[in-house]
Amino acid sequence: YGGMGLDFSYNIAVAEELGNIRCGGIPMAIGVQTGMATPALTRFGSDELKKQFLVPTIAGDFVACLGISEPGAGSDVANIKTTAVRKGDEYVINGGKMWITSGSQADWMCLLANTSEGPPHRNKSLICLPMNLPGIHVAKRIDKLGMRSSDTAQIFFEDVKVPSKNLIGEEGKGFTYQMLQFQEERLWGVATVLTPLETIIQETIDYTRQRKVFDQSVLHNQTVHFRLAELATEVELLRSLLHRAVALYVEGNDVTKFASMAKLKAGRLAREVTDSCLQFWGGMGFTSEVLVSRFYRDLRLMSIGGGTDETMLSIICKYMEILPRK
Repeated sequence: YGGMGLDFSYNIAVAEELGNIRCGGIPMAIGVQTGMATPALTRFGSDELKKQFLVPTIAGDFVACLGISEPGAGSDVANIKTTAVRKGDEYVINGGKMWITSGSQADWMCLLANTSEGPPHRNKSLICLPMNLPGIHVAKRIDKLGMRSSDTAQIFFEDVKVPSKNLIGEEGKGFTYQMLQFQEERLWGVATVLTPLETIIQETIDYTRQRKVFDQSVLHNQTVHFRLAELATEVELLRSLLHRAVALYVEGNDVTKFASMAKLKAGRLAREVTDSCLQFWGGMGFTSEVLVSRFYRDLRLMSIGGGTDETMLSIICKYMEILPRK
């Protein structure tokens, strides 16, 4: 369908390189396009759907978004309220989505909606939803702390009619499809923060080397250069965990535990590195003129988006059999 037929490790290589972009919003938007809105369509969609939506998305002619989160259901995917009721050869969609990356400019949405009254893990379906249909209202672009170059929207659906053939895979399997996609999304997210963290550490070394306080460089203080060495070590450990998880995933293994561990560590380390390094920049770090302050804001999302730290901890506990699996 226009791709190169490479395995998932190449996605991660691309994600790491995108970290050279000096903001978080652009890599995130590309990640939504390649690793969030399209994997289920690629795996389970009909040939007709792939030709209609996947081909132009790969070519860059379409912008895609993922419609999962709602005001009352972020990491708790099973609790979404949006419905898609089957009427003849159409679904009629009502409800709303929140925090939708690229939502204001998307050509189509990979929408998760309740298609029956059954159990919450077996009543959901994924639907390819063109965003130009009557009844779709982009309520607002959300003003955010970070990722400010990224278009994030709140969207409402009022009796939106979409052909039933736009269903991805089987009805009622949407939750399962989405859980499979989360592994790739979380690994991609981890990969995108590695290079920014390295860049922040290196720029902090350069700045503290030339910045003088009490007649010596800030970097000369042992507490500063030891701390930077610790942070660099943590980044390398995170990279090793990521690469191990990716290698196992490419071999066909379930890496939910390792992906969750990496996502948890990446979110916390992003906060730790940016906060520690910003401190060493002093007053300059509190301005918008330096990269460390931008990543301080942008990378804060790593502990929230794609599953919060607390959600990752719950998953890890279940796989360690600390808590019973549901």
